[in-house]
Amino acid sequence: MARILIIEDDSLVRSMLKATMEREGHEVLDAPDGIKGAKLYREKSADLVITDIVMPDKEGIETILELKRLSPGLKIIAISGGGRIGPETYLELAGKFGAERTFVKPIDRKELVKAVQELLD
Repeated sequence: MARILIIEDDSLVRSMLKATMEREGHEVLDAPDGIKGAKLYREKSADLVITDIVMPDKEGIETILELKRLSPGLKIIAISGGGRIGPETYLELAGKFGAERTFVKPIDRKELVKAVQELLD
């Protein structure tokens, strides 16, 4: 299967995403913020990245831009539960900057698994 990098500051959401992807047979790397996530990607690479948008230290839009500079063909799924302006606005920006799919939290796990499979095929 694939190697998936999950970048999410909420440890419960990160654990849920990791468990979901591992159940599908994927190898999962995870990081609590964009700084550590980008560093982990540079060290180990991944076939697909799932990243939160609103995070401390380095938010998701900036992380998406950096990852796309490193690997223009990298598949990215952006997720958001909101922030000051609501998740839809953040996710629209994420799509403009390179995320192939976006999801509003709480995430429908079946839809996420389906999106991951489609992007990896």
